[in-house]
Amino acid sequence: MPHNPLRPQWLEWAKELQFIAQAGIEYSRDPFDKERFERLRELSAAMLAHMSDTPLEKVRELFCNETGFQTPKLDSRAAIIRDGNILLVKELDGLWAMPGGWVDADQTIYSNLIKEAREEAGIAIAPGRLVALHELHRRNLNRPWPYNIIKAFVLCEPLSAPALPDNIETSAVGWFSPDALPPLHIGKQTAEQIRMCFNAHADANWVAEID
Repeated sequence: MPHNPLRPQWLEWAKELQFIAQAGIEYSRDPFDKERFERLRELSAAMLAHMSDTPLEKVRELFCNETGFQTPKLDSRAAIIRDGNILLVKELDGLWAMPGGWVDADQTIYSNLIKEAREEAGIAIAPGRLVALHELHRRNLNRPWPYNIIKAFVLCEPLSAPALPDNIETSAVGWFSPDALPPLHIGKQTAEQIRMCFNAHADANWVAEID
């Protein structure tokens, strides 16, 4: 596999140490072993803070805030296509993205897509076919993350017209053709991933891409 600057070796080591530590904390019954795994977790956080120039408390918040067996985080994106255009929302940083976000602990991918589309774009949708399950570090140029992220892209049927809701996340909603896209938040989706969604929309026999 070619070198990926967004997945430096030290980050992979820190993530593996965090995984081992979290599993050990969850499943160990010996209190002394739990103490050792807590120290291992602290060392993995210190490694990440030192190498990334991120404050240790911030690393602890992002990197050491979970319990149980560690799994990748899940992000859902609604591909809402109508008349050759896709619905995007403008976020507060001025960049545009497909409606979506982290799948909340009490949601499914299906229900989370409905919730995010309503909250970010003021539109009612019916999620349909799965387009892809992509791993962020393989597909999206972004800053390194201390955990793996799986992005679920799903074709969604619009059931109403969008109406920008009163929220603190988005400032505009618009329809765009694949050849006239606005500045994109490429950590959330790339132009290639948007074109993939158009291709899936046009192909009734589309087979979901799975990393």
